[in-house]
Amino acid sequence: MPALYRSFRSSVPWLILSLEAVFMALFYLLFPDSQKRGLLESLYCSSALFCHTDLQDVSHMLIFGFGFFLTFLKRYSFSSTGFNLLIIALGIQCSILVENVLVFLTERIIPIPGEGELSSMVEAAVSMIAVVISIGAVLGKINPMQSIVMIVVEIIVFYVSTWINRQFLEVQQRMCMMHVHLFGAYFGLAVSSRFSEPSPNSEKNASTPKSDLLSMLGTLFLWVFWPSFNSILAFEKEKAIINTCLALAVSAVTAFTLSGLTTKDGKFRMAHIHSAALAGGVTIGYAADSIMSPWIAMILGLLASVISIVGSFCLQNCLNPTLKIHDASGVHFTFGLPAVLGALTQVVFLVIDIQAGLPSSDYVVILRIGAFCFTVSVALIAGFLTGFILNFRLLKPIPASKYFEDQNYWE
Repeated sequence: MPALYRSFRSSVPWLILSLEAVFMALFYLLFPDSQKRGLLESLYCSSALFCHTDLQDVSHMLIFGFGFFLTFLKRYSFSSTGFNLLIIALGIQCSILVENVLVFLTERIIPIPGEGELSSMVEAAVSMIAVVISIGAVLGKINPMQSIVMIVVEIIVFYVSTWINRQFLEVQQRMCMMHVHLFGAYFGLAVSSRFSEPSPNSEKNASTPKSDLLSMLGTLFLWVFWPSFNSILAFEKEKAIINTCLALAVSAVTAFTLSGLTTKDGKFRMAHIHSAALAGGVTIGYAADSIMSPWIAMILGLLASVISIVGSFCLQNCLNPTLKIHDASGVHFTFGLPAVLGALTQVVFLVIDIQAGLPSSDYVVILRIGAFCFTVSVALIAGFLTGFILNFRLLKPIPASKYFEDQNYWE
């Protein structure tokens, strides 16, 4: 064990300091002194209340929501919350830089974050949802050094994929950013496929009533702030908030119903409520501001919850054992499958608009399907390659016997 501590001390702190130094240098080069005032104004925003509240709500989701959401492992709670904060702090800086470097490389202009319709800080926070979802798939199986490398690669690939969707597939910026659930889930699953499965009888790969309670606290934070997340990029914010609230309410009620019906003794399972209660918010994110009738949002919430619970049973008993993929925190049926349902729902709405004679075309439907398939494909390919990189000896991968252990990193 002392060798592990020495290895950790000699690598991760220096990697963090080096990465932070690179970030500072790039901020200095990208945003010269002549634009200092514009940068500060854009970061705080001309309408400070609007941007601050949006950023605040997404930050609550990231820090409190996902921080507690991932604490279900009984020996990995320190790492779940602590490394979540480290990843978000580094990731937001990386997201701002990658976004503006892409602007500079493609448009040959020096960007100013926040100039235009969206604030770079808010957009960076939204993109971090994909990162924390991916981390959930490999929770407890990668060390901090591997986590940092993983988030840098994922952020770069995610922004490149959104740029391609926007430039070549003509997808709106809001729709591109709503792919965070899809991208994060399938990127994380692909990375997880490159790591050994824990022993089925491992006592560390389990929860306790206390850890489940903390994890449920994270679900409650996410449940409360999800309407803000779905409306942050929407054109009609009030409609997006109302539809998301209805979908979340129905998915939570359905989660309790199905949990009681599917367990042998008729008791509720915390794992079902933990995942399915959020499924409605994930699904409706694609069309939250375009659904005209509340009952449609409610049906989507019900279907999302059903897919989440039924999917968890099917994936854990059929697909995962066959593909040898260990989904540490169930991101596939919590975020992946509901996001697929949401993307397909958006396509169905476009087809209905065509049948009703509204301004739309078959060409738009094909582009939306193409964007959906492209995002999933890029996430899977990039995830496989990232998983291969993370297993290099230079990054000191931990053996399966040391999975889910706080004591490797915390005093």
